[in-house]
Amino acid sequence: MIPPSAAPSPVSGSGEPPDGLRRFARIWCRAVYPATATSMTRPEFEEHLELLTRRLTTALHARPFDATPGRGVGDALVAAHCTSPESLPQILGVIDAYLLLYCSGPDRLTAEEGRSRCARLQHAIAAGFSRALQERTRSEQESVSRAALTAQTEIANALHESETRFRTVFRDAALGIGIADMNGNIKDTNTALTMMFGGSDHHVRSRNVTDWTHPEDAPEVWRLQGELMRGEREHYQIEKPYNRTDGTVLWTNLTVSLLRDTEGEPQYMLAMMEDVTERRLLNLRLRYQATHDALTDLPNRALFFERLDQALSPQTDCSRIGLCYLDLDGFKAVNDSLGHAVGDQLLIAVAERLHSCASGPRQLLARIGGDEFVALIIDPPSRAVVTELAQRALDALAAPVDVGGRELMVRASIGVVEGPTEELTSSEVLRSADITMYRAKAEGGNRYALADPDSDARAISRHHLTHHLPAALKGCEFFIEYQPLIKMSDGSVEGAEALVRWSHPRHGVLGPDRFIPLAEHTGLIVPLGRWVLREAVRQAYEWQVRGIGGVRPLRVNVNLSPRQLHHPDLVDDTVAVLEEFGLPASSLCLEVTESAMVRADDHELKPLRQLAELGVGIALDDFGTGYSNLASLRRLPASTLKLDRSFTEGLQHHPSDPVDLKIVEGIVSLAHTLDLSVTVEGVETAAQAEQLRELGCDSAQGWYYARPGPPEQLPLAV
Repeated sequence: MIPPSAAPSPVSGSGEPPDGLRRFARIWCRAVYPATATSMTRPEFEEHLELLTRRLTTALHARPFDATPGRGVGDALVAAHCTSPESLPQILGVIDAYLLLYCSGPDRLTAEEGRSRCARLQHAIAAGFSRALQERTRSEQESVSRAALTAQTEIANALHESETRFRTVFRDAALGIGIADMNGNIKDTNTALTMMFGGSDHHVRSRNVTDWTHPEDAPEVWRLQGELMRGEREHYQIEKPYNRTDGTVLWTNLTVSLLRDTEGEPQYMLAMMEDVTERRLLNLRLRYQATHDALTDLPNRALFFERLDQALSPQTDCSRIGLCYLDLDGFKAVNDSLGHAVGDQLLIAVAERLHSCASGPRQLLARIGGDEFVALIIDPPSRAVVTELAQRALDALAAPVDVGGRELMVRASIGVVEGPTEELTSSEVLRSADITMYRAKAEGGNRYALADPDSDARAISRHHLTHHLPAALKGCEFFIEYQPLIKMSDGSVEGAEALVRWSHPRHGVLGPDRFIPLAEHTGLIVPLGRWVLREAVRQAYEWQVRGIGGVRPLRVNVNLSPRQLHHPDLVDDTVAVLEEFGLPASSLCLEVTESAMVRADDHELKPLRQLAELGVGIALDDFGTGYSNLASLRRLPASTLKLDRSFTEGLQHHPSDPVDLKIVEGIVSLAHTLDLSVTVEGVETAAQAEQLRELGCDSAQGWYYARPGPPEQLPLAV
């Protein structure tokens, strides 16, 4: 497809066709015009094709896409006398080769989307062409029928004249024509019919009409034939296959009419056949292209949903379904490191292995996305049958795949759904399988997981929260509560930790554990963290203006996420907000988790060191929960250790756990040796607070002192 910048729009402002459309119409005319029987000149015919090209281009780029206009194009081509046997393949061949190239729209289609739409338009054109040709054929057939009936009726008065007329029509007709008596014995055939059946006149005339059965006959064909032979029906029309002498199948558009004598008694049956074999094969090919993946030759997403919708339909006898939704683990890394050509070969190999696992009766394996495959089982006898299929798929992928001389390991995660079809929609089934697949991936991959309604509900809730996060930040749904930090030597309030909350319109007030991981994952943590920082500094400034905290201004602690820690604007954003409110750097402390700070190298720690040099406090949060070497504390730009509550829980009991006492005492001693202050979290009893004070802890926070609350409720002392 040519790029959008170079592609003309489907309709220009002047009403003249753009160059791409005119060029396509010229190519189309050059291919089709010699095979037409039109009375139009070549320029007139080309102008006619320009109008049809506009309709195709508009349909190709319409959203939502609808292939129906293609039927009208097929109808219009028949009306223009493009009816020779070579016309339809040439019409569709030009569309297949050049439509996407010359007829771009205002928005650019993906290659796969363009090919799919083009194939469906070809299918619609073929259907419209076939329908219009059938109508024209039917009209010709009626003319032949009238001529034959007239010839039989007037035979007594003008035998020679009518016989000559009938024989001329009979002999020279392009349609296959046969005459049989009312017992079904074939009396006469024309050359066209004999050629349709392979050129053997004896093979055709030696048979009775009732002998021409075929396994693919429509259920009603012989009922209609019986009614006509009994004189209960005047004619019928149907698509019917026949076996040729060479073993191939002849597909015909068959019309059979009853011929009566002058007394009105049934005398003969007149059959007229149009050979539609090539047209049918073309339609089947277009249908196959529209419903199968071009790379792996597996059924595609469209055919999968068609079968799934059929299985879930109340009109079917299916009561249960099983679904295995498979996604390759780490496939993106293969594409990125080895290239898409290797990735495509890997997908082909995976498809072959999976097909060997899911090729049984009432099973369908499809590729529905880049590296996503799904196996559908109709009416599985038990859940075990579905899980066994999932395990077979994992086992089939266990051996390395040889691609271009490289051995690639393949791992996959599979979501398994099995259950009754009642009141389910295809989108609900696939969503459940998709959620379950990601649960299997989160558990380490290379495994399958069974769908669980509770897990689905949690995942849907996470998805809803993730989707709503940007609007929540824009709509001021977040607010901050403050938990005081108590100086243990005298019980005064030296500051407060800012804790963000989300006032969700549906779920109520949500704590940070519900949305901070989602914000971290989506990257929204950066603007959210910037908002929390500014709001907390503004609040500290307000406390300072109001004189809360006395001579020494209150400090505000703000949590910093790992993604914020690595953001290039961290220092500039922090300095800017302090300068905006004229707050000294010492009034702000940034809390960074132990794991995030210890994992950071010297380059990543540089922003924290710059802030520490400006006077901003740096607290090592959740200390003791990570895997840090205590000696590494010397290289960190921290001024405070925040001891995790797990170390102080043993101090709530009486007597206190001696091991916990020794651990806390050792950490406090080490911190003070390194000139670090110690803040303890989770203080809940007076005895616990007293022991921590005796152990030398500098400050504390917890429900014993105060729960998080609005800034106006911050206590001045405890």
